[in-house]
This record gives sequence, structure tokens and C-alpha cells, in this order.
Amino acid sequence: MSQKLDERLNQILPRLTSPDVLANKGSGGEIGFWIFDYPPEDEMAVRAFLQGSVLPALARHQPAIRATAINLFDLVIGLLEERKLLDKVIEMQRTQGDAKTLKELRGVLKEDKLAKRLVTKNDIAGLDLLILWNVGAVYPMLRTHTLLSALHAHMQDKPLVMFYPGKYDGYSLRLFSRLKDDHYYRAFRLVS
Repeated sequence: MSQKLDERLNQILPRLTSPDVLANKGSGGEIGFWIFDYPPEDEMAVRAFLQGSVLPALARHQPAIRATAINLFDLVIGLLEERKLLDKVIEMQRTQGDAKTLKELRGVLKEDKLAKRLVTKNDIAGLDLLILWNVGAVYPMLRTHTLLSALHAHMQDKPLVMFYPGKYDGYSLRLFSRLKDDHYYRAFRLVS
């Protein structure tokens, strides 16, 4: 892990507990969606830091910050298991390939449906903060810019932070620092 990433990781907790993030306001009064982007090769270090340092510290904060961290991969797998589709999808991918499987999954994994499911299964009204992580694991089944757009209608006044393995320049997302996802300009970088 580079010293620069280490310095950025150490800025996460102060930012998450800051009034501007918790008040859910961007610089111009926009909804508070925040992105922590990082080099994809540091995925395991960021994951360990999030789970081992950030989430426990939020619970110990005075007053405690009610936060939920959603593993997007677990969300997708859980949905497929609930609908008894996981084994079928695995078999389809084995026998018919990736393209056919992804095409068939689009109806089940539509971002607007996932956004609604995410807020229904997690008491958004009772939260101070929603965190999304493991974004890279759901690619290409799920597009993060579309999920974020779909979540705008459901988040009420709650801030959202997405941990993103790639680059966010304030205008577009580049998953794995290579794949241009699409323009998404409604979020702010959590840490520069």
C-alpha cells in the first residue's frame, strides 16, 4: 500500500463524521453522495481498513453513527439465491457463456429494482449513513453510475458513500481505472 493511499485512508473517518457529510449536503446544497476512489490493486487493503477500522469506529463515535455497509456482491448473490436463480445462472454461464448470461440477468438485476430492494431491506430512515462497497465484484452485472442514479429517489436525506476501485474525477467514473462507466457528476470525492 502506498503512503499516499495510507494518508487518504486515514482521512476517511474524520470525513465520515464531519457535519458536511452527515448533513447530506454537497457544496451547492446537492444531495450528499460521496465517492472514495482508490487504485484497484489496493482493493484488499481498502476492504480491510473499512471493515477493521472505519465501521467499528463509527459505532463507537459519540454519539454513535448508525451506518450500514452494503457489500454489493452479497446483495446480488442474495437476490439470485432468494429467487432460486443462482445455480441456474452459474449453469447458464458455463454452457452459454458470459454474454448470454449477462443479457438474461439484466431483467433481474435492473439498478432501479436493486435500489428499491436495498432501501427496503435496510432501514434508511433509521440510518445516519449508507456505505456501498465491493463494487468491482459486481461488474459487469451491475453499473454503479446507474445504481447511484436510481438511489437518488430513495435515499431521502441520508448520505451515501461508495468505495470505488478506480478513478472518479468529479464527472465520470472509470472502474478499475480503465473502463469508462459513464458520466456521473452528482457525487463528490470523499477524500482528495
